[in-house]
Amino acid sequence: MSNLKWLHERFEQNAHKQFIIWNGTPYLYKDLSAEIAQWSEKLKANNVVAGNTVSIEGDYSPNTVALLLALIELDTIIIPLTSSIEMHKDEFREIAQVQVCINVSDDDSSTITHTKRSIENPLLKQLVEQGHPGLVLFSSGSTGKSKAALHDFSPLLEKFKKPRHTFVSLTFLLLDHIGGINTLLYILSNTGTIVTVPERNPDTVLRVIEKEKVELLPTSPTFLNLILISEAYTRYDLSCLKRVTYGTEVMPQSTLDKLCEILPNVEFQQTYGLSELGILRSKSREPKSLWVKVGGEGFETKVENGVLLIKAQSAMLGYLNAPSPFDAEGWFNTDDAVEVDGEWIKILGRQSEMINVGGLKVYPVEVENVLLGMPNVKDVAVMSEKNPITGQIVVATFNLFESEDLPSLRKRVREYCKDRLASYKVPAKIVIVDNDQYSQRFKKMRRATQNV
Repeated sequence: MSNLKWLHERFEQNAHKQFIIWNGTPYLYKDLSAEIAQWSEKLKANNVVAGNTVSIEGDYSPNTVALLLALIELDTIIIPLTSSIEMHKDEFREIAQVQVCINVSDDDSSTITHTKRSIENPLLKQLVEQGHPGLVLFSSGSTGKSKAALHDFSPLLEKFKKPRHTFVSLTFLLLDHIGGINTLLYILSNTGTIVTVPERNPDTVLRVIEKEKVELLPTSPTFLNLILISEAYTRYDLSCLKRVTYGTEVMPQSTLDKLCEILPNVEFQQTYGLSELGILRSKSREPKSLWVKVGGEGFETKVENGVLLIKAQSAMLGYLNAPSPFDAEGWFNTDDAVEVDGEWIKILGRQSEMINVGGLKVYPVEVENVLLGMPNVKDVAVMSEKNPITGQIVVATFNLFESEDLPSLRKRVREYCKDRLASYKVPAKIVIVDNDQYSQRFKKMRRATQNV
């Protein structure tokens, strides 16, 4: 069994501190310790054993947190699955060769179901033979088929042994996301308090922050932009909020500037991590700066041809359904194009999303940053489209506050961009849509939705 003695000792020393506020009800660390013990007995009674592949299907709750820790201690391979990927659950269970499905419902009750699958994947077999707990995380699939990253849970846990700041933190990033797992383990290892939300929308999130005196909000630039658009920040007292961390995608400078203006006492910290590597330690150069230093113990970084490469002790063992992405020396190509200024980097965007206009590079976020400053623009996503003359053109898909005809918007875009963007970066095609342009994980989707 995996040794989580250090974590149990912290729980015992802080037995009467709140570990989670779930549906408005607080639970203490002594309750968590009792829940873990109950789950250990329940797993044994239901013939769940070391080396089993086990899916946890549910959102954050006292039961899911205790179950996760009990499964780690039992040395199982854990596959978190949330409602955000409901239509893919059967596919993901098949890829991860799930042998036991544990569903935790909204009322925190649970069911355990055994499948007839056997473990055939060589990487899964290797981890079982080593007797270590594992974690399988699926990519968002925003640029193609979802990939299943298999981690040895032991190296992921190692960095949490060192005590750090204690926070009351909202659980915004989902349990099947590397950022969600990282936040959960950080808060538990420092005996902070997890605060859950029934829905992830601006008003609900900010209402819970005000009510429960949340200090830390880990989220995405897309969701922060939704807070600005909705003006929900004007309706709640957010004086308790100390830090907002943002990652998963590039932050538009205009969005960060507005956030720093309306929440001047909040520290905004850019984070960086990947499902394949874990979360790196990061430090922003200045409060309003997108320049960041990433790395820390257990990570090495380098930039080659303008692209960030990382080597990590906590790197995954490999993909269950794709070839290994690591080179012979263990370096992982992040596909993130960056600028470098000494030890600082600025992330420009994914190379795979870069638009090539007649040999000239255009990064979507750079264009979006300008277009978001236009009147009547609620949101915008910039992407490429093939063109027989230039190879690709810049396409901008808009969500508007008020209805506007396409010719009028085209004219406004040209006028607004004239002195703000190089001519080849100005959108050659404009699209207006009503549907949201972000995923259930609040990450911008840069895919053409219709032709206009």
